[in-house]
Amino acid sequence: MRKMVSTIRSKDHQARPPASLASAGATSPSPPSKRLSSKRIVRIVFFALVCDLLAFTMPLPLFPRLIDNFVLEESKFAPFSPTLLSRTLHFVRTLRAKLFSYSSLAPLTPQSTARWDLTLLGGLLSSLFSLCQFVISPHLGALSDRYGRRPVLLASMLGNLISALLWLFANHFGVYALSRLVGGLSEGNVQLSIAAITDVTSPEERSRSLALVGVAFSLAFTLGPSLGAYFASRVVGRVQRITVAGHQLEINSYAVPALVTFVLLSIETLYLALRLPETRWWKEDQAEEDKASAASAPKSVADEKAAAAALKRTPAKRQARLKELQWLHFGFLFFFSGAEFTLTFLTYTLFDYTNAQNGRLLGYIGVLASLLQGGYVRRMKSSTSGPPRLVRTGIWTCFISLVLLAILPHVGSMSPTSRFSNANIFLYSAATGFAYVSSTVVTSLTALVSFETDSDVENVKSGKKSHGEALGKFRSSGQLGRALGPLISTMVYFVWGPTWAYALGSIGMAVVASKWSRGMGKKIKVK
Repeated sequence: MRKMVSTIRSKDHQARPPASLASAGATSPSPPSKRLSSKRIVRIVFFALVCDLLAFTMPLPLFPRLIDNFVLEESKFAPFSPTLLSRTLHFVRTLRAKLFSYSSLAPLTPQSTARWDLTLLGGLLSSLFSLCQFVISPHLGALSDRYGRRPVLLASMLGNLISALLWLFANHFGVYALSRLVGGLSEGNVQLSIAAITDVTSPEERSRSLALVGVAFSLAFTLGPSLGAYFASRVVGRVQRITVAGHQLEINSYAVPALVTFVLLSIETLYLALRLPETRWWKEDQAEEDKASAASAPKSVADEKAAAAALKRTPAKRQARLKELQWLHFGFLFFFSGAEFTLTFLTYTLFDYTNAQNGRLLGYIGVLASLLQGGYVRRMKSSTSGPPRLVRTGIWTCFISLVLLAILPHVGSMSPTSRFSNANIFLYSAATGFAYVSSTVVTSLTALVSFETDSDVENVKSGKKSHGEALGKFRSSGQLGRALGPLISTMVYFVWGPTWAYALGSIGMAVVASKWSRGMGKKIKVK
């Protein structure tokens, strides 16, 4: 991969004219042209990110059915030759039995037992994906700092295409698990998109531009699972084969969503190759234009004070702040992702929610989060005072939502005739809080990381910190939280029940909020 990105980067670099030659025969460009170019790049990144996240979210609701299909197909072979799936399911069943031996929950029926086994195995696959991203994210960031965002992004897209092809031809669980492994190790679109946006935006407009990343997430998590479920109904059957280069290849039962995923990723790759310019050296190549834009752009008093304070901070202080933001990101996502993952467990066990009802609940969260991202968050005018405020309110909102979910098992049953029963009010109040949390916290923490690594405030040569590496480490910490949070939360849920699971989660979130208030939140004064 290093050789591949080096070759692509070398071609991009040769095509990029030096700043001195570009400015020798022309007058200084006006600030508006730079802003229009920057906005165009942000739009390109946004469209590509929507395609990428749709491809990522489409398989999410299919995990249980995919695994169930593999179980049915491999059951006839497992007694004679154990497979990866049979060994993994044996581990999951042993773990589930151990957890329920300490549990105070009602015994499971055979049908429910099979469902929980599939859900736990789906959680393990999700954790595998997140663990792969935890490992690879810092390296992708460092490579993008050295060779540029565009070549690393295109190289990672090749890995995503390979992952989709492996799913398409996954005739047993081992191949499908390999596709998830390859996908996790090559998924760099989100962090590289954030790095590209950071490269081309000024601190004044960055928060609003980064909010588009949250909009893309919300749109994808609203539409992707529904599209996946729709295309999954177009099952082709395992008896179908296709001929490739004279060889008969068996395709997966859910080849239609796999093929749609491959098409989406192909469109994204082609679009990025044709439309996305290199952004890594954007400000270096157009330094004069940056100065003109900075001189003409209106700044708030809070922005000017924050920029002056950043210039005075030593490299060691900036490093300490970045590490603190990484730990906050890990802690927040550890508790929040655990609550997200077990939410459908809760609605199933308490109210016997169907897949359609759970889909409506998750769709409500996604649509509301999209509206908040596109409206409220993007309209936060202050580049540095807005994100700290959003982080603080988002974390405390998450705390309140977790408290509501902890109380939910004790407020009565869901009324089939009334939308305003206590259970409905508590559940959808918590869901509303989750929508606000999804639209604010991670986007705002990302903006704060970008401020700490912005080239405008890194005038100390020895302390220069590159966007890609810093954002890679930041995302890596969050992915570790996403990998561990659902596993730990599920175990607590099985052993002690939902009240304890969400109560402990709320306590953990209160600790994160307290850490923010005593740490970064206290250091950044919001006027």
